[in-house]
Amino acid sequence: MASNDSDTSAVSARRPVIGLTTYLEQAKQGVWDVRASFLPQQYFDAVTASGGVAVLLPPQPSAEAAAAAVLDGLDGLILTGGLDVQPELYGAERHPLTDPPRADRDAWEMALLAGARERGIPIFGICRGLQLINVAYGGTLFQHLPDDLGTERYKIGGGVFAENAVAIQPDTKLAGLVGAGTYGVHSYHHQGVDRLGDGLVVTARTDDDLVQAFELAGDDYLVAVQWHPEENAGDRRLFLGLVAAAAAYAASRRGVPA
Repeated sequence: MASNDSDTSAVSARRPVIGLTTYLEQAKQGVWDVRASFLPQQYFDAVTASGGVAVLLPPQPSAEAAAAAVLDGLDGLILTGGLDVQPELYGAERHPLTDPPRADRDAWEMALLAGARERGIPIFGICRGLQLINVAYGGTLFQHLPDDLGTERYKIGGGVFAENAVAIQPDTKLAGLVGAGTYGVHSYHHQGVDRLGDGLVVTARTDDDLVQAFELAGDDYLVAVQWHPEENAGDRRLFLGLVAAAAAYAASRRGVPA
């Protein structure tokens, strides 16, 4: 029979399981043209290269019950990019250029976020993920930045990521991962944070004062960025941070030293 020490070592060495939310859209492959769940490979490559095991989480019916079942097997959660969050969720009229609603994805990700917060699961939001978190915490969004800020610097279109510089605040979780000061990022969004959600702390802005990152006040791990770190090898540190927090969470719930 294996010793308790060897059992403890095996559990502590277990790679943390990271759930990533996915699109649910019409997709083509060969002769098939069907509604399908998918996520760009860059996302889960970033997780696996950072020491995690990636599990994809497509929108599902009975969102709260499904989320409760899923979260019991996760050590970390990434809310990924995608189409716009429904403006109805933050009491705004729909802008003509806001994406068609994806109520199934909004409900699914809201349920995952709420359940992860209840359990203390580390959370990382990316682009749409940041926006959804802000809305979940009572914040609002600019629906079309060219109207609100007079700039198209964040979405040049054609599948080409814009490059922007953000100023990262010192003494934040984000600064602990990538350092404080000016940082180059890859952007692809036409919406952004307007009113910040309750309990959230801004950790990065661009020179037009647009929120580019925030985290939750306190010790719980909730970090979100408006840019796309999966597109930049230097941003891998953000995934390493989430995986490290997930490993600590996994160890704590199993009673094993991190």
